[in-house]
Amino acid sequence: MPASRQKTVKVDLGGRTVPVPEGGLYDRYGMETDLDEVARDPRVSGVDFFRKLPKTRVDSPIGPTLTPNFYYRVSTARLTMLAPARAIRSRLPRELAPLEVAPGLGLVSAMFFRYDVCDIDFYTEAAIGVAVKPARHGGLGLFDLVAALKNEHLDSYVLSLPVSTEIAQVRGHDGYGFPKWVTGLDVDIDAHRTTARVANDAGGVDLALSAPTPAQKSHPSGERVTSLTSYTSIGGAWHSTLSQTNVLSAGTSLVPRGVRLTVGQGRMADDLRSLRPMRTVQFDVVTEGQLALHMPVPTSVRTR
Repeated sequence: MPASRQKTVKVDLGGRTVPVPEGGLYDRYGMETDLDEVARDPRVSGVDFFRKLPKTRVDSPIGPTLTPNFYYRVSTARLTMLAPARAIRSRLPRELAPLEVAPGLGLVSAMFFRYDVCDIDFYTEAAIGVAVKPARHGGLGLFDLVAALKNEHLDSYVLSLPVSTEIAQVRGHDGYGFPKWVTGLDVDIDAHRTTARVANDAGGVDLALSAPTPAQKSHPSGERVTSLTSYTSIGGAWHSTLSQTNVLSAGTSLVPRGVRLTVGQGRMADDLRSLRPMRTVQFDVVTEGQLALHMPVPTSVRTR
């Protein structure tokens, strides 16, 4: 059923009222989703990854909630580009520094996400982010750089993070401190092609992507689990948010061909232009994965 015709119910998140699909996972379970019920969904390969990640109840800016937030069927695309470290640094808080892969060169990414089955129901998302040095005391080691370049563990700062639903916006903005807003956002990813379109306030193109999907390799559940740490400021205090991806089918193209990234007019386009991207170096696509998104925790950030 089209989202515009789907019946909704109202739920409260820390004093904010948002609609969610009637009869959807959040309507029925809140964040206490029945894993046995999810396992019966034909879109979901299995739930063993989540059975080993028990949820805990925590207080948060959006009220008491359970963490992690589980995403049972996801697909993602990440276009990584080289950019001048000076341009990246101009967009970072002074406490953070770009991850430099060579003197004066950093990494920026345009990312697109499709969450088919998750605790807060279907939505899509896009992001402009930059790779940063781990915000901890001490210098960057070779291990950190290699892990980041292989996408095994990334530390990032996000400039733009539009989403397609109100619950995702409120949770992401109020609960996590991310720069989220709601807009028209289409993401379609399969084994052959990857396309995405983010609308601006006027309904035109903010950012769009069209590219052949890199050849995919399958992985047994739990064999390849990558992680991403994102830094945000909540109430004037630094926090880190950990997300863990159980990669089930993925592929990478180095210096990819046939990638068309349309940079239009809007918040994402402005953010990307400000980073002055120079060259696309890598295109990563996960056609099937699972995700655990933990609530932010306070973190110490090195004074620079």
